[in-house]
Amino acid sequence: MSGYFITGTDTGVGKTVVTLAVMELLKRRGFEVAGMKPVASGCSPGPEGLRNSDAVQIMQACSSGLPYSQVNPYAFEAAIAPHIAAARSGESIRITKIVSICRDLEDSADRVVVEGVGGWAVPLGSETMLPDLACRLKLPVILVVGLRLGCINHALLTASAIKSTGLEFCGWIANQQQPRIEAMDEIINTLRECIDVPLLGTLPWREEPNPGEMAEYLDEFP
Repeated sequence: MSGYFITGTDTGVGKTVVTLAVMELLKRRGFEVAGMKPVASGCSPGPEGLRNSDAVQIMQACSSGLPYSQVNPYAFEAAIAPHIAAARSGESIRITKIVSICRDLEDSADRVVVEGVGGWAVPLGSETMLPDLACRLKLPVILVVGLRLGCINHALLTASAIKSTGLEFCGWIANQQQPRIEAMDEIINTLRECIDVPLLGTLPWREEPNPGEMAEYLDEFP
């Protein structure tokens, strides 16, 4: 095992929070860790080009200094679906490029943590989907479930879709997205009964999540 692929039940469910927490936990265990956010929309222009704030955090969390282009090879300014953003930019998201960069990182780090984009069933192009990338990377998958109304449906559908690929589905992480969630314990218990992989941890709501603190809640991480 050389790392993990972090996906989510939807966009905005806390994949970056989990990615940073997992990276922090692995570093505490003595591993050299690299991180990737291969595709990012909603990037801001600057003197060094387009930059995504989540990808910058992941870059800064790596054990060794990595150029931004390795952490986030596909950066788009428009905050829209990646395949649409790529088409508008006249680019194509090439899975082979992402896989090649990831393999280079695997040669220089003990663990590589790759954050997906959006949810699971996300197009990357006219003929490619996010699961195609995950299958090529062959990393164990961790599902981030954003705890909110409707999350049971999203979580069960996503879990089923992940399992259908034959990839190793090593667990899921619950992320509390609001200060108070009605019936949160019951929601988590329902998901534990219906998803037959371990709950690796439940992250509490924080207005500004700290990776060091969030890592403390991954108490069942393998």
